[in-house]
Amino acid sequence: MDFKGKTALVTGASRGIGAAIARRLAADGAAVGVNYFASEAPALELVREIQAKGGKAVAVKADARVREEVEGMVRTVEQDLGPVDQLVVNASIRFPMTGFLDYPWEAFEAKLTGEMGAAFHACRAVAPGMAARGGGSIVAITSGLARSPGWGFCAHSAAKAALEGFVRALAFELGPMGIRVNAVAPGLTLTDATAGLPEGHKAAAAAHTPLRRNRLAGDVAEAVAGILGSGFVNGTTLPVNGGVHVF
Repeated sequence: MDFKGKTALVTGASRGIGAAIARRLAADGAAVGVNYFASEAPALELVREIQAKGGKAVAVKADARVREEVEGMVRTVEQDLGPVDQLVVNASIRFPMTGFLDYPWEAFEAKLTGEMGAAFHACRAVAPGMAARGGGSIVAITSGLARSPGWGFCAHSAAKAALEGFVRALAFELGPMGIRVNAVAPGLTLTDATAGLPEGHKAAAAAHTPLRRNRLAGDVAEAVAGILGSGFVNGTTLPVNGGVHVF
C-alpha cells in the first residue's frame, strides 16, 4: 500500500500485533503514532526502528480506557505528525481465563467496559477531524472468539462481539462523512502474549487450520493495511484465520 502523506495512530502498539501493524504502516509510508500504556521501552525501541528506516513515528503513553488521556494522545500525535487519517483500535484489556460459573461480575464488567471504552474514546477523538477533512479509515482488532468461543473466554468473546457490533454501527453513521470503519478478527496468533500456551495447544490449532500453520502478527498487519487502503470496504469484519471458519 502507499500511505505516504498519511498519519496513522495504533493503540496498544508497543508489542505483538500492534507493533507489527505499526511497522507495516510505516513501511508503507505512513507516519505512525505508537500508543503504549505500560511498555515504554518496547514502544521507544519501535519508534527508533521506524526512524532508522527513514520513517516518522512518535511514542505516546495513554490509558486507552480514559477519555482525557486518549484526547491528549491524539493532540500529541497530530502536533508531531499531522492530522490522523488512519486509526487502528488494537488496545485490548486483560481478563482472567475462568469458566462462567466461577467468573466474577467485576472482572467481566471491567473487560467489557474497558474494551468498549478504548474503542469509543479513540474513535470519538479522531472522527470529527476525519469528517472535517472529508474522510478517514478506522480498523478495530477483534477476535475469532467473538463468533467461536472457547472455555474461559466468556468475557473476551462478549467484549469482541460487542466491538464488532460497534464497528457496524459506526460504519453506518460515519460512512456518509467519508469515514470507513471495519474490523479484523484474527485467531490464535504467535506473539509474546501467546508464548506461554502449551506447545500441544498451538500444534493442534495449526493442524486444525487448512493452511496448517498458526497466524503470525505480520499476517494480521497485512490484512489491516489492506483494509485501511481499500476504497469501498465498510462495515465488515475480515477473519484472519487461515480458513478455519469459512464465512
